[in-house]
Amino acid sequence: MLAGMTALTACGGGSKEVADRYKPVQLEQAASMRVNGYLWQAALETLNFMPIASTDATGGVIVTDWYTDPSAPNERVKMRIAVMDSRLRADALKVSINRQAKDRSGEWAEQPVQQATVAGVEDAILVRARQIRIGTVTEKDD
Repeated sequence: MLAGMTALTACGGGSKEVADRYKPVQLEQAASMRVNGYLWQAALETLNFMPIASTDATGGVIVTDWYTDPSAPNERVKMRIAVMDSRLRADALKVSINRQAKDRSGEWAEQPVQQATVAGVEDAILVRARQIRIGTVTEKDD
């Protein structure tokens, strides 16, 4: 399931309803924020297929609720994204993923998450942040 989820995050697929509910901070405010506005918006867009439990734009934290891929109903994931700097840098982003699977008794049990999965989500957010930045710069030049 996590491999499919990483593919979904890379393409930014998801519901407009979630994006509307958690509108990103205006990019014009990025310079005055404690966190990078491009990374913040990219994280919200990348995770927009998951239910968002909470966001804190000032602190730079996004926490999702549990997400179950319909093709893998016995497995679920929850993410915490932290944007820790006002600069657009790879080390300004920290992704934590919790994964659970149903055991034989039907109870949810913690499962390991491969570092490649975490890196894939981080990469998807970073790529999207760069795309947003380039798109914004291009629009201003027109």
